[in-house]
Amino acid sequence: MGNMNFKAAAAHVAPVYLDPVASAEKACSVIAEASRNGALLVVFSESFLPGFPVWAALYPPIQSHENFKRFVNASVYVDGPEIDCVRKAASDNGVFVSIGFSERNPASVAGLWNSNVLISDTGEILIHHRKPVATFFEKLVWDPGDGAGLVVANTRIGRIGGLICGENTNPLARYSLMTQAEQVHISSYPPIWPTRAPTESDNYDNRAANRIRASAHCFEAKCFGIVVAGRLDEGARRSIASDDPTIAAIIDASPRANSFFLGPTGAPMGDEMIDEGIGYAHIDLDECVEPKRFHDVVAGYNRFDIFDITVNRTRRKPIRFKEGPEEFGIRFDAPALKE
Repeated sequence: MGNMNFKAAAAHVAPVYLDPVASAEKACSVIAEASRNGALLVVFSESFLPGFPVWAALYPPIQSHENFKRFVNASVYVDGPEIDCVRKAASDNGVFVSIGFSERNPASVAGLWNSNVLISDTGEILIHHRKPVATFFEKLVWDPGDGAGLVVANTRIGRIGGLICGENTNPLARYSLMTQAEQVHISSYPPIWPTRAPTESDNYDNRAANRIRASAHCFEAKCFGIVVAGRLDEGARRSIASDDPTIAAIIDASPRANSFFLGPTGAPMGDEMIDEGIGYAHIDLDECVEPKRFHDVVAGYNRFDIFDITVNRTRRKPIRFKEGPEEFGIRFDAPALKE
């Protein structure tokens, strides 16, 4: 299996909002710092490139067209220079990296996915995941993904999987990773997630919700959890509020998410981050074994004669082109869409 013990880093840092190049450069700097401090896995938040579209919660749809245009133009392709920059940093520093990004669809000038990649210590993309269902107001920004990224990567530091934000509330998505002997589960989240005006009761408690979900998964899967939320800095606040004091007040009153680590019993471990910085935890994969004796839901603590689950991991594409006839040396087929 390779190293059974390693140090993990949670990058509780803000991107340079709507500047994917500068954000990628900041990610590379964080990767280098975490590597110098001994980390072999560095995890970034949901939609780190180019920042989280919280404006979709704060403005009526008919008033957010300009926000959407700016966000589309700042989103990135999976094979673009921004992801390549992060891949090079992972390779140069010999660390694994998980990073969230708003992914542009090559088939559409306005199509986006909420995506995440796990990058190897040699710069290879091990998992390219697109969130299957956008949550609540995110549906105004991101399209449905597919099951192709419901994969656990077998690496030299263990078996690593992950889900984006609300997917961690989907028991079947989590179960699909458990059945691949997941040992380290990455959960990525936004910096704030407003659901009501802050003056109202019963507003969404993102800190409590994120901890409940992560603890439940770690307890059920008997795996380690790395929970990394984004941060909203002053530049993002100004960009989103756009001189509207009402919007600024909602942003200021919305609870900030934190980043933290959990062990295979669901108990907290390592650093917990609220302010900007990098948190660390030491992970010993041998601790995943003993709890499996109590209830291993993907082995002896299940009834496969009762439950039958199938996961479709087909990567969905909008169209497939076939080559056309060749006449007089001229080809009439259309170029295939890249993924």
